[in-house]
Amino acid sequence: MISSKKEYLFNAFFLLITGLSAFLIIVLLLGIFVVLFSESLPAIKKFGFVKFITTPTWDPVREIFGGAIPLFGTLVTSFLALIIAVPIALGIAIFISEVAPRSVKEPIGTAIELLAAIPSIIYGMWGLFTLAPLQAKYVEPFLQSTLGKLPYIGKLFSGVPLGIDLLTASLILSIMIIPFTASIARDAFQLVPAVLKESAYGLGATKWEVIKDVMIPYCKLGILGGIGLSLGRALGETMAVAFVLGNLNQFPSSLFSPTTTVTVKLANEFTEAEKDIHLASLFYLALLLFIMSFTILAIAKYLIQRTRNR
Repeated sequence: MISSKKEYLFNAFFLLITGLSAFLIIVLLLGIFVVLFSESLPAIKKFGFVKFITTPTWDPVREIFGGAIPLFGTLVTSFLALIIAVPIALGIAIFISEVAPRSVKEPIGTAIELLAAIPSIIYGMWGLFTLAPLQAKYVEPFLQSTLGKLPYIGKLFSGVPLGIDLLTASLILSIMIIPFTASIARDAFQLVPAVLKESAYGLGATKWEVIKDVMIPYCKLGILGGIGLSLGRALGETMAVAFVLGNLNQFPSSLFSPTTTVTVKLANEFTEAEKDIHLASLFYLALLLFIMSFTILAIAKYLIQRTRNR
């Protein structure tokens, strides 16, 4: 009887601790939102929502602040990084889960996951001192001399190839998010029931047909969820992008143009903001980034959970 009572008390205490721990996460998220909202309230009252996200001017002297350029730069660099990273990550996931022999799967999988452990400032330094000079000397002049001569598309490769631009920042981001997309896609492929693949092979399907017509349609929600998580990672990246993006408050006219993002502007100006409205505008940018990232990550987690439930 005493033992049973002790066990009941222990279980109740355990449930209380775990419940409080889970509830603490919600409290932290709400706390972050409340702080960002309260600190950005002066900018919200002065500029509103539509005016703030559509105004390109960022002038601390005249106290005119608009987030159009950093928000646009954040979205463009992130989506360009996805365009580069997703095909490579899916290829890695397919190779590890379906093509590679058992002796090769573990080393490659470990190496891919180790990429996620490298600090972002290391990526930024590597991009500034290694990738940017290579881009300026070889890659970008080559792109200008080939794709730059095509109609319409050629405008994307105009400008002076300096290596500190939108394209280099997107390449750095793509390298950083490949491990996340590849790992989640690999896990999603491993959730495909073996009976489905065996049935397809029994009907005479090739390995490519099984991957294309069975595996990818079955776990497409999980793959989309992984892409969403990678997008959330790219939206919030700071140091790696700050090194190679140029930090100019201007809309990029091509892939070789410098621009800025929300995180870069926050990192460069937060400690230098002297006026209250300047600081409030920076908090406003942070609030918008928080909302974007939270929404994208929530949708991604929902899609991944649906795949697991299946």
